[in-house]
Amino acid sequence: MPIKVLICDQLPLMRDGLRTLLGSLPDIDVVATTDSAMETVVLTRTQRPDVVLIGFAELEPALDLIRRLGVEDHPRDNPPHAVVFHSDYTDAMVADLLCAGAKGLVNRDATSDEVIAATRTAARGRTVLGPELVDRLVDWFRERGAAPRADERPEVGGLTRREREVLQLIGRGMSIDDVAGELYIGISTVRTHLHRIRHKLDLKDRAQLVAFAYQTGLMREAA
Repeated sequence: MPIKVLICDQLPLMRDGLRTLLGSLPDIDVVATTDSAMETVVLTRTQRPDVVLIGFAELEPALDLIRRLGVEDHPRDNPPHAVVFHSDYTDAMVADLLCAGAKGLVNRDATSDEVIAATRTAARGRTVLGPELVDRLVDWFRERGAAPRADERPEVGGLTRREREVLQLIGRGMSIDDVAGELYIGISTVRTHLHRIRHKLDLKDRAQLVAFAYQTGLMREAA
């Protein structure tokens, strides 16, 4: 089944561009476009999209819309996954959007590949953040100061040596390809390690992996 996408963007150029880009892909079906938050709520009920792409000049309307999508009476159990496009995220707004249920925060100047990847990732129920937001998340944890020793955290003890190495490299912002090159192992092997790590730690995505690595002191261990 193709991913059903609803586009809500105030800029006609962005709406048309996203529709053209995503509509050309065999695994994505753009079910509707609009510039209205109210119409988005209505269309969500009738079209039942898997992902809603949201772009407003200000972030507050996007936040309000995500909250409404999360509490509206939809004809299914789960609301659609929201991906926000904006150019100037404040730390407070990032926190509010994620807490409200946003699955993706992407910059307006994201590449076509990044937009497609964000849409597909959100459709799987996983969180996706733009590279600059990941960097800010890492900086935030670094500024928090000393963390507990990794060997003092029981959940870390359940990881193998190789899994700890993979997690530390992910915490440094490396891609899967980079991790494979650094450890001289195959990309599929890295993916297997990440799958096992997420299963053991009950983590869903890269952002949670990075947060865990810093919270538990694994990054200090790697320094």
